[in-house]
Amino acid sequence: MGERRTCLVTGGGRGIGRATALELSRLGHRVALTARNADQLAETAAMINGPVLSVSADITDDDAIGDVFGRVEDEWGPVDILVANAGAGTSAPVHRTTDEEWQRMLDLNLTAPFQCIRRAVPSMRDSEWGRIVVVASVAAKYGAPYLAAYTAAKHGVLGLVRAVAAELADTGITVNAVCPGYADTPMTDHVVKAIHGRTGRSEKEVRNLLAQKQPIGRLIKPEEVAQTILLCVTNGAITGQGINVDGGAIQS
Repeated sequence: MGERRTCLVTGGGRGIGRATALELSRLGHRVALTARNADQLAETAAMINGPVLSVSADITDDDAIGDVFGRVEDEWGPVDILVANAGAGTSAPVHRTTDEEWQRMLDLNLTAPFQCIRRAVPSMRDSEWGRIVVVASVAAKYGAPYLAAYTAAKHGVLGLVRAVAAELADTGITVNAVCPGYADTPMTDHVVKAIHGRTGRSEKEVRNLLAQKQPIGRLIKPEEVAQTILLCVTNGAITGQGINVDGGAIQS
């Protein structure tokens, strides 16, 4: 094991965030988790054998990100590894997408990662080492129908990652995005239920349709995304990338 680092994983209560937290802990790092659902955070924390800190928060609230970072710094010191995983999606035709839904997608999927990065960078620059990974989506790479707000936010966060990586390239800090396809997570469960409600197709049929969007014919496992995040953490030569984990859907 290398040097023990302090990690912060947003959206750490379930899905990809939980899988990532477990992988980081397995490598011997200290892992701080934040999410809105305190019960889910507690479930994740109970799975971790090493040092763990849970901070329940909605990172779109005013001052929440500063409070979360402050809590971690008080307990363990500055954040060395930031995994900005918290996110959500919404689906609607563009002419039925409300201002409120548009803003919610931007706040959670773009503004919150920006604010987390802005908060993490100064201490990383001081130590001349840092790892920042944003969990984006293959929706950052192409335009999908009925996902205008979500797609716009994910395109934006990939642009943010690329710009910050270029700015910090000579500082010892790497900045990357990981772009999953449809993953076997609670977020996809929500998508399945929404499509079922809108179309009347069975949830089993909908889930199979989403699985077939990946050429490998199945949903992506959260652990597969987490392992890609770890690659960005352990390899200091990878920066400014949007790495697809989508079973071959987008070849780039």
